[in-house]
Amino acid sequence: MELAAEGPMAIPLWINGHAYLTVGDSFYDVVSPHTGQTVRRVPLCGASEAAQAVAAARAAQPEWAEMGLNARRVCLGALADGLERYAGHFAKLLGQEILLDDEAATAEVAAAVAALRAAEVGETGIVGVIVDADRPLSAAAAVIAPALLAGAAVVIKPSPRAPAAVFALCELSARAEWPGGVLNLLQGDTAAIDGLCVAGIDRLVYRGNAALGVQIGAIADAAGTPYVLQAV
Repeated sequence: MELAAEGPMAIPLWINGHAYLTVGDSFYDVVSPHTGQTVRRVPLCGASEAAQAVAAARAAQPEWAEMGLNARRVCLGALADGLERYAGHFAKLLGQEILLDDEAATAEVAAAVAALRAAEVGETGIVGVIVDADRPLSAAAAVIAPALLAGAAVVIKPSPRAPAAVFALCELSARAEWPGGVLNLLQGDTAAIDGLCVAGIDRLVYRGNAALGVQIGAIADAAGTPYVLQAV
């Protein structure tokens, strides 16, 4: 997650257990609120990339479900262990993108670790997850952990304002030897959310600011996609 020689690096998608590079027409500049400088870029994806991410999740979900609850809990525990091991790196990523000092960024990582370890069993299926930029890592962990524990496969779309820590969490899932396709990441904004709904996810879950959640709900309603708003 360093800056490329020619400028801020573009953070790719994560599909089927690998970083997935896409050539798009539009990118979003991730600007540090501390310095005003562009620190990263993310592609603004749409229906095509969303369809590939959902297809990977749908292909992986049966095997993940068949692993059994105890095996999935072990996988989540391994992810939590890795996140705790690299807590300083994750805190740095968070501090570069959102208004958190070192103490608050460290607390955000700790909250994500706790969410992965203490999750209760949620609902299975193919789940699209949206989080805002306020608490991107702990919000992501709080939503994906119950679903994954239940045997769901997930496509998560972080805020384009704060994408780095969630992408790094996906990288950690590969280091923890998770099956490819169980956890996928889609970059983008409104078009990406619409693409998830069109691709046929079983439900869309948003966690974050309620006002943004209403807008996302309107997209889900238009597509006939079951929607869950977790306002914080």
